[in-house]
Amino acid sequence: MAAGVHNFTIEQGTSVNKKIIWKDNSTPAVPVDLTGYTARMMVRSTIVDPTALLTLTTENAGITVGTTNGTITLVMTATATAALTWVTGVYDLELVSTTGIVTRLLKGTITVDPEVTRP
Repeated sequence: MAAGVHNFTIEQGTSVNKKIIWKDNSTPAVPVDLTGYTARMMVRSTIVDPTALLTLTTENAGITVGTTNGTITLVMTATATAALTWVTGVYDLELVSTTGIVTRLLKGTITVDPEVTRP
């Protein structure tokens, strides 16, 4: 399965709670059972850049994974997004099954929309 392409924007200084639902290829599509899965996502300036601009994982609570409903949620606090200093980057989102199978679910670009109203 090739990764889907999804570009999105993070509004600096706001909370992020971006929900993604992974469904299989059946007709009708059914959410994938993600029980026991972990997830990881990195943003870099370019694909080959050795330094990550942002790292979200299930281990650092930046990603939550549902169970039988196929839900993956990207989570960032308003304080965390306010601290972002970059404008654009590339990312991919990988899920790791309980047996160690890695699936790249999504890839694309992320743009940070600068905050005007600041504390």
